[in-house]
Amino acid sequence: MAVVFEKPSLLQRVAPVFQGFDIPLLLAIGVMATIGLVTMYSVGFDHGTRFSAHARNMMLAAGVLFVVSQIPPNRLMSLALPIYTVGVVLLLGVEFFGIMRKGSQRWLNVGIIIQPSELMKVAMPLMLAWWFHRREGQLKPLDFAVAGLLLAVPVALILKQPDLGTSLLVLSAGLFVIFFAGLSWKLILPPVILVAIGIVVLVTMEHDWCAPGVDWKVLHEYQRQRVCTLLDPTKDPLGKGFHIIQGMIAIGSGGIWGKGFMQGTQTHLEFIPERTTDFIFAAFSEEFGFVGVLTLLAGFLFLIVRGLIISLEAPSLFARLLGGAVTMSIFVYAFVNMGMVSGILPVVGVPLPFVSYGGTAMVTMGVGLGILMSIAKSKRLVQT
Repeated sequence: MAVVFEKPSLLQRVAPVFQGFDIPLLLAIGVMATIGLVTMYSVGFDHGTRFSAHARNMMLAAGVLFVVSQIPPNRLMSLALPIYTVGVVLLLGVEFFGIMRKGSQRWLNVGIIIQPSELMKVAMPLMLAWWFHRREGQLKPLDFAVAGLLLAVPVALILKQPDLGTSLLVLSAGLFVIFFAGLSWKLILPPVILVAIGIVVLVTMEHDWCAPGVDWKVLHEYQRQRVCTLLDPTKDPLGKGFHIIQGMIAIGSGGIWGKGFMQGTQTHLEFIPERTTDFIFAAFSEEFGFVGVLTLLAGFLFLIVRGLIISLEAPSLFARLLGGAVTMSIFVYAFVNMGMVSGILPVVGVPLPFVSYGGTAMVTMGVGLGILMSIAKSKRLVQT
């Protein structure tokens, strides 16, 4: 008696690709993307084609998210070492053959112009999560030292370009992996305390460290100026301090409810520099006020909490470390951007996730969220 096997339909074959997505995470991403699009339309409607380009970048990031979410964590783990190696080689290429623009050597021509430091935002947590997964159950102090070396090499190369903002983001992503892997607080607190004491001493000493001609040795001149501007932006209100002063004015003038959609005077009279990129939070605060800022913060908080829950429930150490680092990187992006615009952190050129204009940053965010979605899908497969 012949057995007839029914050929599955196209819908049945395609359906598994769309299954297993974490619905709360998808909703959070959708809400944040909507806030980003509304904000870009409001603050950038008289700024060329920024809104349409921002929407295009979001669609590209959504495509990247979907593709990355189909890659199981085990497959991502096998890609960690090759991606990290390629990233470091490209950074060395920038050092010797990079393209110089505006005093920085950050780009490399490999047929197309690329910025290898952006790759390290993903490669760094991948590599360290892979390393600690291999050492699971037998971790020793030497393993943390090796992880520190793996982190220090690309961070040093990025700092030398110089690119303080990206180096801080890569450093934080790596440090989160090391912390989640079980680094003792006894090793964390001493350097933190020393840095805090150093900052207090620097600020309280009578010597004018920000006087013209003073060389800080370890920082480039533009980095020194950013720190000095943070300490007292009123010393150069029409120059280096202009960004921070105008940002704080815009944030304060928004009040409780804001000036309204497309009604920000500081924004549209162009007092806010980079109002669609690094300083878009100031424009957002002016137009949507304290209530709008609370809504934005609530959206980020939900996204971060959901990402941490997904990471905690991940089926492997690699996935837990990687998911936790990716999630906390989103927190760092948001905190640093809002902090520098508000005048509590130096201006380092970090975009606000979902809201700031920028194709590379948006695609990088898509990769990170795709990794989280992949971890969530793998958890569901293990459970079923």
